[in-house]
Amino acid sequence: MIKKLLITSFIIILTLSEAFASGESIGNVVNEKEYPTSDSVLPKATDKADFIIEGSVEKNIDMTLERCLELALGNNPQINSAFHDILASDARIKQVWSNYFPHFNWQTGYTKMRQLQLSDALGENLTFNYYILGQITLQQMLYDFGVTQNQATIKKLDYEAYKTTLSATINDVIYQTKDAYYNLLYAFEKKRVAEDTVKKFEMFYNQAKAFYEIGMNPKVDVTIAEVNLSNSKLQLIQADNAVNLAVARLNNIMGVPFIDRYNVVERLRYQPVDISFKKSIEIAREARPELKLAELKVESAKQTLKLVKKSYFPTLSIEGQYMVGGSTPTSNYGYNLGGYLNFPTINGMLIKNEIKEARYLYDKQLAVAKNTQNSIYLEIQKAYLTLEEKKNQIPVAMLAVKQAKENYELSYGRYKVGEASPTELKDAQINYQQAQLSYYSSLYQYCSAKAALEKSIGKNLAANTDEVIELEE
Repeated sequence: MIKKLLITSFIIILTLSEAFASGESIGNVVNEKEYPTSDSVLPKATDKADFIIEGSVEKNIDMTLERCLELALGNNPQINSAFHDILASDARIKQVWSNYFPHFNWQTGYTKMRQLQLSDALGENLTFNYYILGQITLQQMLYDFGVTQNQATIKKLDYEAYKTTLSATINDVIYQTKDAYYNLLYAFEKKRVAEDTVKKFEMFYNQAKAFYEIGMNPKVDVTIAEVNLSNSKLQLIQADNAVNLAVARLNNIMGVPFIDRYNVVERLRYQPVDISFKKSIEIAREARPELKLAELKVESAKQTLKLVKKSYFPTLSIEGQYMVGGSTPTSNYGYNLGGYLNFPTINGMLIKNEIKEARYLYDKQLAVAKNTQNSIYLEIQKAYLTLEEKKNQIPVAMLAVKQAKENYELSYGRYKVGEASPTELKDAQINYQQAQLSYYSSLYQYCSAKAALEKSIGKNLAANTDEVIELEE
C-alpha cells in the first residue's frame, strides 16, 4: 500500500512540475502532444471522401448530388411511366379526330337459303344460292354539331394534365433523391463520429490499463473502459449498416439498384437560402404542377358538361356502297349513294340525369381545386417554418459541440493525471458524441427541409439568394 502511494505521488509531482514549468494549468489547458485536440471542432473534411459503395470492382464513380439527380431523372420508373402516359394521351387525341376521316368497309360471303312460305305455297323446294363477291362501303361524317370538337378538347386537356403530372412526378422524384442523398451524407457523418468515438474509448482503455498496471487505479476502471469500448464498437457496426441502408434507398430512388460502386465526394454542409414566405407563395402559384393540374381538371369537367348537353344532336354523313354478286359470284352488281341525318335514340330521363351528373362533377372539381390550393398553402407554410426552425438550431448545435468537446478534453486531461474518475470521462465522451450527432442531425434536417420547400414551391433555390432555378426535366 505504501509503495502504491509513493508511486502515485511521484507521478503527480512529476506532472505538476512539468505543467508549472510550461505555464500550463492542469484541467484547463490540454497538452496537444499528449491529448487528442484538433483545430476544428468536428472531424476535418477531405477533398474526397473515402466511403466506397461496394458493387463492382471494375470502376469507381465520383457521386455528387447533381450526378444523383441526373441518374434519377433518367432511370426512375415513375418518370418513365408518367412519360408514356403522355404518349398514350396524344394517341387518344388522334383517335377522336379520326371521326372526320372516312370509314371504309369491304365484305364478301355466300348464303344458301330455302324460302319457307313460297316453297309451301308452290309445293316446290325453292332453294337459292346468294353470292357476294365484294361489297365496298365508304362512309364520311360531315358534321356532328361540335361533339367531336368537344371530345377532342377533353382529350387535349387530358394530354396537358398528363404533362403536368409528369412535372409533378419529376418534382417529387427530385425531392426524394435530395432527401435520400442528404440522409446518406448524414449516415456517413454518423459513421465518422462512431469511428472517432471508438478511437477515444480505445485511448480511454489504454490509459485505464496503464494506470492499473502501475497500481494507480483498480481493476474496475479497466472493466468500465472495456465495456465502453465494446459499446462504441457496436455503435460503429450499426452506423456502418445504416450507411448501407441509406445507399440502398438512394439507389432505389434513382432507379439503379445494381449500380457500380461509387465514391461520395461531398459532405453534409450548411448552405443557407434567403427567401420570404410571400415570395414562396408567388413562385408556387406559377410553378407548382398540382395547381395547374387542378385547373385543367376543372376545365375538363366543364367540357364534359358541354358534351353531355349535345346528346340530343344528330350526325350528318354521306355513304356510298357498291356490290357485285347474285345467283353467281359475278352475275349482277348494284350500288347505293345517299346522305343521312342520323338522330340518336332519345331517352329523356337518362340524358337529363347525365347532365345533372356532369354538372355536379364540375362543381366537385371546383371544390377539389380550392382544397388543392389550401393544401399547397399549408405545405409551403410547414416547409418554410421548418426551414427557419432548423436554420436557427444549427448555430446552437455548433456551440453545444464546442462546449462538449472542450469538456471532453478537460476531462481527459484530468483523467491523465489522476484527477478525474472514469465515470466523468465516460460522460464527457458520450456528451461529446451526442453533441456531434445532434449537430449533424440538425444539418440533415435543414437540408431536408430546404428540399421540401423546393418541392412545395416547384422550383430549386440557389444558395444565399432568392434566385430560383427551373427544375430539370
